[in-house]
Amino acid sequence: MKQIAIISDIHSNLTALIEVLADIKCKGIKDIYCLGDLVDFAPWGNEVIQLVRDLKIPCVMGNHDERIAFDLPIINLKHHHLQESLVRHKAITISKKEITEDHKKWLRTLPASLSVTLSDEDYACKILLVHATPFSNDEYLFEKDPKLGLAEYLSVHNYDTMVMGHTHQPYIQRSSGKLLINAGSVGRSREADRKASYCYLTLNKNKIEVEIVKIDYDTSFVAQQIYASEIPDFYGDFLLQK
Repeated sequence: MKQIAIISDIHSNLTALIEVLADIKCKGIKDIYCLGDLVDFAPWGNEVIQLVRDLKIPCVMGNHDERIAFDLPIINLKHHHLQESLVRHKAITISKKEITEDHKKWLRTLPASLSVTLSDEDYACKILLVHATPFSNDEYLFEKDPKLGLAEYLSVHNYDTMVMGHTHQPYIQRSSGKLLINAGSVGRSREADRKASYCYLTLNKNKIEVEIVKIDYDTSFVAQQIYASEIPDFYGDFLLQK
């Protein structure tokens, strides 16, 4: 039986990441991949990057990683109200200042996607790992959205499965015979319970089985650390809204 764990959207939340990694270790899963967005919105951006680097976890470049790595302009998002646009600008500006140059250099090396194959003697499953979609690392693809063009892309490139993040809302669905998975968010879940989420894939008897795991962590501690930092209180309040 072969397994991989996939984490995404940590957003500088070291506390949540440690709990998720402990759960993965407890399950005996050795191969871990990350779908990006290591930075922004909590006080431990450098620590999160260092831990991912120390553990040699293969990682793709999220849109937040790209913005910090290349000092890209901060563009307001249509689905954010005025308050969130203002605090988002401030939080990202703090990351641009606090993430070390060495870590920024490392972020610049991250690929847009990763290809992983789970196989045994009789079966092989080719898996595409991206932050958001194969076309963009900041395109939102929710469970309700149509997936026809995506399924066609996966067919052309001989992928059976795709795992993504970015929306902070996990799901598992099929489209035109392709298995599509959103791993959710380790550090800033948009689900009502705010639990950290990740997924793992198991190759079992010539088929891929998927499990989305949700983990409790001390959101109150993380919120208090946000309140004690320069990061806007909005991001601490968000974690406590359940």
